[in-house]
Amino acid sequence: MNHPSTDSDDEDDGASIIELQLEATPERLDKALSQALPEVSRARIQALLSGGSISRDDQRLNAGARSTEAGLYRIVLPAPVAAEPEPEPLPLTILFEDADLVVVDKPAGMATHPAPGSETGTLVNALLHHCGASLSGIGGVARPGIVHRLDKGTSGVMVAAKSDRAHQGLSAHFATHDIQRTYIALTRGTLTPERGRIESRLGRSTHDRKKMAVLKTGGREAVTDYVVERTFGHPAKVGGAPLAARIACTLHTGRTHQIRVHMASKGAPLLGDPVYGSGPPAQSVRDAISASGLDRQALHAAVLGFVHPVSGEALRFETEPPADMRDLQDRLEAL
Repeated sequence: MNHPSTDSDDEDDGASIIELQLEATPERLDKALSQALPEVSRARIQALLSGGSISRDDQRLNAGARSTEAGLYRIVLPAPVAAEPEPEPLPLTILFEDADLVVVDKPAGMATHPAPGSETGTLVNALLHHCGASLSGIGGVARPGIVHRLDKGTSGVMVAAKSDRAHQGLSAHFATHDIQRTYIALTRGTLTPERGRIESRLGRSTHDRKKMAVLKTGGREAVTDYVVERTFGHPAKVGGAPLAARIACTLHTGRTHQIRVHMASKGAPLLGDPVYGSGPPAQSVRDAISASGLDRQALHAAVLGFVHPVSGEALRFETEPPADMRDLQDRLEAL
């Protein structure tokens, strides 16, 4: 196999042209091409075949082309089409960026991507503006590749792909849980023992389809390791639980609302959580929440570590909780 050559052709509206020589192999053509072109996903190759954008020895191929025959292959990669969300000049805290990915410290109150009720002002809108022409296209669309998300009310470190090859690599990391993710949570009460693992099945609540819940059957496996870093407030009675705690939670799976549900299921829901709060904290804790200005669940994605999907470099990012959580913790320490 010759190394692929890349060119651009103005007559193809800015499309990129890739040419490469393949030998005959028993592998499927889409697999052979995706292995030869790691920056183009196999799904993208299949779509290009369906669209008539791949030829062999000047003969256009179609989706029915399965075998890999010897010849000179020419692949036309159309210029990425504009994403539906509009770019917006929103402030972003960039922790790292290169040609393939961008790591940000997402503020609380910013949704990850557009959805009903949050059509604008999202991280995707902000990244479309910030990255601009440096987005090489995910699946042929000029958009950032979101491989994980944080709830709108959760702050902290997130990574997004800027290229198809980074999107594939990051997706594989998350699929195999080969990612370090540690969150800081401020909770009502605390957990015992002070260090442990919570394992359960998580899925949609049978009582409220808008909520997630621990299930006896069905759902998906969810695993959270936790460490109680400190506790706050004197118990109301001898042998009782402290009023609040700061708990570090490390995810081994990434289910929707996993930490929020797991903490609540063990009797230590996140402070400020409007969905899984399950009862008010002590009056002094409520006063501290009000004075701090916290109007969300007290959860911050503090650590994100992974191997760069393209360069192979080990990366690790850590940020402190934002002002509202820091202020609340200061007030809790004074109880």
